Amino acid sequence: MYALVDGNNFYVSCERNFRPSLKTRPVVVLSNNDGCAISRSNEAKAIGIRMGAPWFECRQLAEEHGAVALSANFTLYGDMSNRMMGIAAGMGPGQEIYSIDESFIDLVGVRGDLVKRGQDVRERILQWIGIPTGIGIGPTKTLAKLANHVAKSADRKPGSYPKEFARVCNLAALPAADLDSVLEATNVDEVWGIGRRIAKQMNDEGVMNVRQLVQIDPATIRRRWSVVLERTVRELQGQQCISLEHEPPPKQEIAYTRSFGQPVRSLFELTQAVTEFASGAAAKLRLQNGKAGQINVFIHTSPFREGPQYSRNATVPLRRPTSDTLLLVRAAITALQAIYKPGFNFIKAGVMLLDLQDGSVEQHELALEDEPETRSALMGTLDRLNDRFGRGTVLMASAGLEGKERSWAMRQNLLTPQYTTRWDELPVARA
Repeated sequence: MYALVDGNNFYVSCERNFRPSLKTRPVVVLSNNDGCAISRSNEAKAIGIRMGAPWFECRQLAEEHGAVALSANFTLYGDMSNRMMGIAAGMGPGQEIYSIDESFIDLVGVRGDLVKRGQDVRERILQWIGIPTGIGIGPTKTLAKLANHVAKSADRKPGSYPKEFARVCNLAALPAADLDSVLEATNVDEVWGIGRRIAKQMNDEGVMNVRQLVQIDPATIRRRWSVVLERTVRELQGQQCISLEHEPPPKQEIAYTRSFGQPVRSLFELTQAVTEFASGAAAKLRLQNGKAGQINVFIHTSPFREGPQYSRNATVPLRRPTSDTLLLVRAAITALQAIYKPGFNFIKAGVMLLDLQDGSVEQHELALEDEPETRSALMGTLDRLNDRFGRGTVLMASAGLEGKERSWAMRQNLLTPQYTTRWDELPVARA
């Protein structure tokens, strides 16, 4: 038996926690460079602001309804996520953190009323950190995910499902007739792992809801679509096919890409950006105790802007696999210098670490002069300082300093304070 604990409109809920005046207003959190809507309050959804909608397209609509737009404050969201996951872990003996606002809980061996247990955990999260959640419970992860959809829909869309399913829903506790009614009321595109394209194909063949889907022979699903979708259908039928991942598997590639706050033309500015991206990718690599054998760098202009277009990338093989920031930055700059061409307005760049290997496997070869044994200790110190005092506390000189010199930096004109991670930005309660 599994539970899925999911924060409602998570980014917006984090912001509202520290600005109570926003709790009844439409609120939208925007993506990098304040581009598109990536989180919306229920009020923002009600006035017609779509997920992923460019902000410039819905700005007038938002102004008419008094909506508030905010830049994404990922430092705040990450810290609030850690707090929420810590509380949610008390629901059962095992936990898989699936995303920043979702975690699966293994309920094996947990006795008693699971709905009551879920309600207690939900109230604890709401009281302790102010984040509303929905909890779905089911005998498989796919059914738990579906139950979570039912719980959240019944809460915010009265009439879509019976009100007793609101906030916490246990599909395993429903009589067969009630479960059939829930599955019949749920469209196939609401199932975890079924996207719009596959849902449309199913609709074209007369499969409109989940009840119709689970009545299909899984072998037919495999022949018509894929073994992955067959596994989804078997999970919907109650057969456990997807186990809990207590540790996320190591990534096969690590990418660090960003759009610039404004177009960049000079090699100097691009070098700053690529240095920061390579440094960030190296830190991610060390988190999974890995090493990279190659590094890829790309730059490109915007196809939506007037002017000449240019897009290039280059891959540099490393002399031996490494997670050393200095060596990775050096290789990234070498790649950038090979592909840079003056006279273009570059809008995005990125770094990808390829050919990743387990860093615990020793090569047992002669050390190279440019990578002394003491460098790993230096990298560990670098990571600890940036973890403790904030990302960018210690950086490579070629990344430049924050301020006017870094005109390429991401645009966040509507950014709120880092309420929980910076002493000088702690919220103050006044009498």
